[in-house]
Amino acid sequence: MSKTALITGITGQDGAYLAQLLLSKGYQVYGLLARRATRTTWRLAYLGILDQVTLLEGDLTDVTSIIRAVETAQPDEFYNLGAQSFVGTSWQQPQLTAQSTGLGALNCLEAIRIVNPKIRYYQASTSEMFGGMAEHPIQSEETPFHPRSPYGVSKLFAHWMTINYRESYDIFGCCGILFNHESPLRGIEFVTRKVTDAVARIHLGVQDNLHLGNIDAKRDWGFAGDYVDAMWRMLQQDAPDTYVVATGKTTTVREMCRIAFEYVGLDYEKYVVIDSKFYRPAEVDVLVGKPDKAEEKLGWKAQTDLTQLIHMMMDADLERVQAELRLKELK
Repeated sequence: MSKTALITGITGQDGAYLAQLLLSKGYQVYGLLARRATRTTWRLAYLGILDQVTLLEGDLTDVTSIIRAVETAQPDEFYNLGAQSFVGTSWQQPQLTAQSTGLGALNCLEAIRIVNPKIRYYQASTSEMFGGMAEHPIQSEETPFHPRSPYGVSKLFAHWMTINYRESYDIFGCCGILFNHESPLRGIEFVTRKVTDAVARIHLGVQDNLHLGNIDAKRDWGFAGDYVDAMWRMLQQDAPDTYVVATGKTTTVREMCRIAFEYVGLDYEKYVVIDSKFYRPAEVDVLVGKPDKAEEKLGWKAQTDLTQLIHMMMDADLERVQAELRLKELK
């Protein structure tokens, strides 16, 4: 018999790629959809799977709606990918971030405990939980946490609550500490998409420059399509555990800009403007993961390097901006 999965955050980058992966494996896929004013299902449509998933109304901040979703879907696996996931916004909306990202995970765990404790649960943890750990330049499952944003703090609550429910109620709860992972489906507010979208617009003559903050910050960037496979692998193990998912390589925002601009034959130094308003109250300078445990126990390894990833994103944004320009010409 095929398995059933319930995904919160199914309309986000990771949720869409995960849904695509699970469908390819024969799963019946349900997704939690919070009603918003803006169009939210475009990623599922982009991947051509919108009509293959079942969307259930619900919100992470409303535990009763999570319970109803679990009762309806009766999932074998529950992937909690939903959150207010933009670090910058978490400084402006810390309470909302805590409720959706932190308490939202607790609501998911409670729903599983109440409806069916045998459901396997995946919690989307994050490298932002490590924060400023200068004495630990490479982060593993054993690295102490020191979050440097409301988002990181909220994710740490969700992370430890998952472990607590694992130990207290014998719930199969896995935590994936994912480092930065990007794709053509990334939101425009994230620096990688901000860069590739801007480069496409500059190349096509509809934007003059690109304003950024700390371009010397270093991140471990991978492809979201690779990372959702690690999520699935975690829930296929004999016992629940915590895993770091990363490439093991770190790159500056500056170098990422160079790769993107070079792809269209431009020099990034002529277009990137350092703007103090994009600096954060507390910056995380370096994040690089050690994925040895995931490689050894899950048989998982990142397949896409940063240059391939940026080129993939550039192709998608060039196509999108060109489509926008054609549409304007028709009006």
